[in-house]
Amino acid sequence: MYSSLLKNFGSFYFIGIGGVSMSALAKYLADCGKTVAGSDVCDSAYVRDLKNMNIKVCLDSRRESVADFEAVVYTDAIRENDVQLCEARALGKCVVSRGQLLYEISRNFKKVIAVSGCHGKTTCTAMLAHIFRAAGKNFTAHVGGRDPGFGNYLNCGSDCFITEACEYKKNFLLLKPDCAVVLNSSPDHLECYGSEENLKQSYIQFKSSAEIKVGLYGDLEKDGLSFGFDKNADYHAGNIAETDGFYTFTAYEKGKPLGKIAMRVYGKHNILNALAAIAVSRSFGISFEEICEGIASFAGVERRFETLCVKNGVSYVADYAHHPEEIRAAVRTAKKIARGKLFVVFQPHTYSRTKMLIKQFVKVLSPLNNLMVYRTFAAREYYDDAGSALTLSQKLRRSRYGDAVQDISDFISGASDGDFVLFLGAGDIYDIAKSVCRNDCTAR
Repeated sequence: MYSSLLKNFGSFYFIGIGGVSMSALAKYLADCGKTVAGSDVCDSAYVRDLKNMNIKVCLDSRRESVADFEAVVYTDAIRENDVQLCEARALGKCVVSRGQLLYEISRNFKKVIAVSGCHGKTTCTAMLAHIFRAAGKNFTAHVGGRDPGFGNYLNCGSDCFITEACEYKKNFLLLKPDCAVVLNSSPDHLECYGSEENLKQSYIQFKSSAEIKVGLYGDLEKDGLSFGFDKNADYHAGNIAETDGFYTFTAYEKGKPLGKIAMRVYGKHNILNALAAIAVSRSFGISFEEICEGIASFAGVERRFETLCVKNGVSYVADYAHHPEEIRAAVRTAKKIARGKLFVVFQPHTYSRTKMLIKQFVKVLSPLNNLMVYRTFAAREYYDDAGSALTLSQKLRRSRYGDAVQDISDFISGASDGDFVLFLGAGDIYDIAKSVCRNDCTAR
């Protein structure tokens, strides 16, 4: 069913256009022949992508009016008193949230595959894009991260739409997918849901209306296809082997071996992402040979255990991990690879998450001997001492606290040949890490 929003409006202005999801949606509308422009607070790779497509991006929203555009799109990070958002509403413009636009765009496709879960969404979605491309499928992918080959958006046709489905503010419930994937239901965004049980019920609701349901074995109530390490799962992994953090395994489909998979991304947790992608792909008639080809072409996405540089025997790696379970997986992988000491720099993402999951953060971070907790990336939130990075650091006996880039440089200055420096977080720690690496690697 064609979206009435896209049918009725020819020009769109994005407030916060540089966001990973917003920029991908802007690219799609531009491909549809729409007039697209937007604003953001800073330059980024996504902003540069848009400019390369001749999409105008203003880095000072106070200087630009939205009056010449028919529809205005905003992200959840935009405050209600934002100048452009207030102007759009005062002018009576069609104002839609990012989540609403994602739903409207999804209606332009015959089939929708939506990947949800607390962690793994970006990896699984990008992996599916590689598989569907290897199979020659007609599809478009909207990815919440940067794939080295195609970025955050891949347009190969309009039959199928592969998208991440974000649970923040229940945005994923706006989608009506034909295939719903729940990678896991770990507690997160509890400031929105109130309790872990409410979050789980939302995941169940998300899956309920889909024709094809794919979920982690034993996580939620059994409904549709399952994947996991357990042999009772519809899709499970056997003969698992690891070499320097990379895994191979035999994929099983309902007890029968499909064949061997060789991963090009670090970490045992990515076997689960691969199994979920295999379950979806098989449901869409893709052969195991094409699945193998697609997974073999997938080398990970930016900020997912990404090696920034290796200098004088010291490895510098960045990972998006900002939830305790993600941190546990990243640290486990790093320990398998590191020949020497492991240095971890963790930047908490939002005060609310840190406050609500502080016991879990303390549990997963306490065993680390060389840990720096860096100042909180507040995102859309105001300061809350109970959920601050300093408060978390004070609960960790062996951690150091840092609130300046120089603090990080000083902290990792003791790393030597064989050591491993791991930067964790979903905020600006990635850009800080790249800057620190450049300076540190130059100085050594």
